[in-house]
Amino acid sequence: MNRAYLGLGSNIDPEANLPAAVAALADYGAVTAVSSVWESAPVGFAEQANFLNAAVLLETELSAEALCLDAIAEIEQRLRRVRDPNNVNAARTIDIDISLFNGDVFTIGHRRIPDPDILTRVFLAIPLAELDGQYVHLEEGRTLAEIAGEFDIESAGMRLRADVVLLDE
Repeated sequence: MNRAYLGLGSNIDPEANLPAAVAALADYGAVTAVSSVWESAPVGFAEQANFLNAAVLLETELSAEALCLDAIAEIEQRLRRVRDPNNVNAARTIDIDISLFNGDVFTIGHRRIPDPDILTRVFLAIPLAELDGQYVHLEEGRTLAEIAGEFDIESAGMRLRADVVLLDE
C-alpha cells in the first residue's frame, strides 16, 4: 500500500466540498487520518473568500501518477473545479494536491513531490504535521512537526475551524 499525504483547499462552499472530497477519496483507498480544518486568507489573489484547508492521509494501491492524473482529476471534476488559465490562484470548489507520497522524491507534470509549499505555506505545513508529525521530509531532513513549528499560526492569520467535520466517525 502506498501512503499519500494530500493537501485539500476550498473557498467555494468549503463546508460541503471538503467533506465531499474526503468521502470521494475513500473510493480510491482507505482514509486513515484527517487533519483539523484551518481557515486562511487567499494567497496570490486577495479579491476572494478565505480558504478552508486540511490534509488527508490516504492508503491506496494507486501509483502517484494514477492518483494524481486519474483519481484526483476525477474528484475535482465531480466537485465542479474550474481552472482559470489567467488566474491560477482563483476561487475553487476543491483543490487536491499530493504533498508527500511514501518517502519518495519525484515530479508528476509540473508538481514536485515533496511539495515545496510545505516549507512556505502555513496552511499546508500545519495540517500535514497533524497527520504525522514525525514524518521526516527527505529533502530537508526535518520532521513535519519541526517544519510546522517554524510558523506562527496567529500572525499568519490562520483560524481553526472545529465546526467543519471532514469524516463521519
